[in-house]
Amino acid sequence: MNPKVKRKSERILGDPRRVIARPNLPGSPERIERIMQRVIALPEETAAALLEQVMLDFAGRHRDIDHIFMSHLKAVKDHLPRGTLLSGTQHKLLGAYFTMEYSIESAALFNPSIVPHPDQSGLNAGELRFILSLRATGEGHISSIVFRSGILNAENLLAFDPISDYVETPALHLDADYDRHLFELKLNEMEACNETTAWVLDQLPDNFTYAELEETVADFREEHCPCGAQQNEALELIDWLAHSNYETTFRAEFPLSERVIFPVSKNESSGIEDARFVRFTDDDGEVTYYATYTAYNGFSILPQLIETKDFVTFNVITLNGRAVHNKGMALFPHKINGRYVMLSRQDGENNHIMFSDHLHFWQESAIIQEPERPWEFIQVGNCGSPLETEAGWLVLTHGVGPMRQYCIGAMLLDLENPAKVIARLEEPLLTPHEQEREGYVPNVVYSCGAIIHNNELVIPYAMSDVHSGIATVAVDELIGSMQPLA
Repeated sequence: MNPKVKRKSERILGDPRRVIARPNLPGSPERIERIMQRVIALPEETAAALLEQVMLDFAGRHRDIDHIFMSHLKAVKDHLPRGTLLSGTQHKLLGAYFTMEYSIESAALFNPSIVPHPDQSGLNAGELRFILSLRATGEGHISSIVFRSGILNAENLLAFDPISDYVETPALHLDADYDRHLFELKLNEMEACNETTAWVLDQLPDNFTYAELEETVADFREEHCPCGAQQNEALELIDWLAHSNYETTFRAEFPLSERVIFPVSKNESSGIEDARFVRFTDDDGEVTYYATYTAYNGFSILPQLIETKDFVTFNVITLNGRAVHNKGMALFPHKINGRYVMLSRQDGENNHIMFSDHLHFWQESAIIQEPERPWEFIQVGNCGSPLETEAGWLVLTHGVGPMRQYCIGAMLLDLENPAKVIARLEEPLLTPHEQEREGYVPNVVYSCGAIIHNNELVIPYAMSDVHSGIATVAVDELIGSMQPLA
């Protein structure tokens, strides 16, 4: 008998009114220059009236629209006719023409994961403050990470915090320097090493800055002008990799729900997919929140790691090693026998496990679960980081069966040897209900991470890649329903 799963009535829906302001750079440099000339040619009175209307329509939708306009104008200032002196009105109006709104949740809000909030102060007995991360998608199906917060009470009833009307993108800082050896190793793993990359790396010191990399690439282009298609592709991959390590910082004084980790680097220009957050406790007791995610630039994927302690500052780091490819990596919440451990799905079909002495390097993986039941014959994978119980590591899994239906299952791993599966559910824990099966990707239930509270497993899950809900199940009943494995 499968355990009784309770689906909560709450639905976590996307709100198309939640918009960020992005640069709007239409076409070639020549077109940008023509747009500038048209705006500058407007009579001052006409420009002032136009700007007044823009401010009436848009200023209330963003915290500091003047700053946004100035920032976006700065990005195209080199295209201004030489010697042009702009009035204050022209500055802002030009910035408005090179700005567009993007509705981050207009298409979907799905694939959630949940972790305890860093701040557990001021709660009543039996309560837990949580952070829920979700994959938000908008126009062009570009994915980003958004957050919700709230409290689970002693009965696991959810009370979400109010959602702000504003959305904030963070300040971006590229890494201060790069290790040339590690940079070359990653290029090699990407199968991008060739004569072009060798030339560039040979000119760089053991530790180099992004400015030094830019200068070296410029030197290569000058020496090998005109560059061929393969050379240009290699140089673009070098720049792509450099932009994959960075730090973002939000303003701490504003609510968590305003923060959106939107693609800001070239390696993730087509989306940040399926972040799996985990509260990780190191050997010395220090807590860090990590999340694995997949960066996608339209033609290549790159597994990435997010590090944060406060959900204000986020460090984004490239994962390295022969075993780092494909999607669906999920870190265990602490080391086991002195080593980091992570679930993965290198081959897109089986559940793998990896062990490493270094968080950022993963060289080997081993299969621990293959598709065996009809509801998972196509593929199996994890649904987030394992959860520690007295009986073993509780892992939510997903299985894909006929008609590409995704279901959520569960298995139990040995506490000391997590490469050993000791029990598993024979049937799915969650199967798409009739009202859950319609959406962008039909017939899918999916999660990127659950939490245990008051001996219940709280599972946030996506419904057909459109919106999300919450389900709960008693942990003891779930484990007791599993079939032990010899």
